[in-house]
Amino acid sequence: MAQQDSDQQENVEFIDDVTDAKEREAAHRERGTSRPITVVGNPVLHKECKDVTAFDDELAQLIDDMFASQRTAEGVGLAANQIGVDLKVFVYDCLDDEGVRHVGAVCNPVLDELPAGRRVLDDSNEGCLSVPGAYAELPRPDYAVVRGQNAEGEPIVVQGTGYFARCLQHETDHLYGYLYIDRLSKRDRKDALKQMAEREPRYPVVPND
Repeated sequence: MAQQDSDQQENVEFIDDVTDAKEREAAHRERGTSRPITVVGNPVLHKECKDVTAFDDELAQLIDDMFASQRTAEGVGLAANQIGVDLKVFVYDCLDDEGVRHVGAVCNPVLDELPAGRRVLDDSNEGCLSVPGAYAELPRPDYAVVRGQNAEGEPIVVQGTGYFARCLQHETDHLYGYLYIDRLSKRDRKDALKQMAEREPRYPVVPND
């Protein structure tokens, strides 16, 4: 991940992903088609995805489908490889700890390396649509900055706090081949997989061969 110095972080202009959040999410979802979710063990989840290079109608349709799939699965974030697509793009529809709704899409995301003064860890529970039914405590910084591109290829920077910060980190991880359970201890990872095995997914998934 690229490191950004503190001056860059202080002077950056963040996107407005709050205004008309409800209407924007609904428009994406209504244009999209829900797809089943890939689950842990599917090879597409365990490798770095390809960069997005074509900002075209096909990408726009993918983003619409991702919003539809996210809603079906009742998720707050979804990476393209979670519906089997090998591209660096994720969508989100997530509340921060103040209850503010954030909606957007990020292509080719890179997390900023936070200065020491901003690295306050939150050890809340985390779950994943690709590990259905399982949850585990996972410390992550309670603030995150992601740099990338929007669906038109224009540079964007997204910031999040609390639960939304966790979402941004979680979805960026996906696109580099990491699930949250990969960051757990061996014992906690085993427990998460046991939880998954004991529960039926509440949304359509792609069975692993």
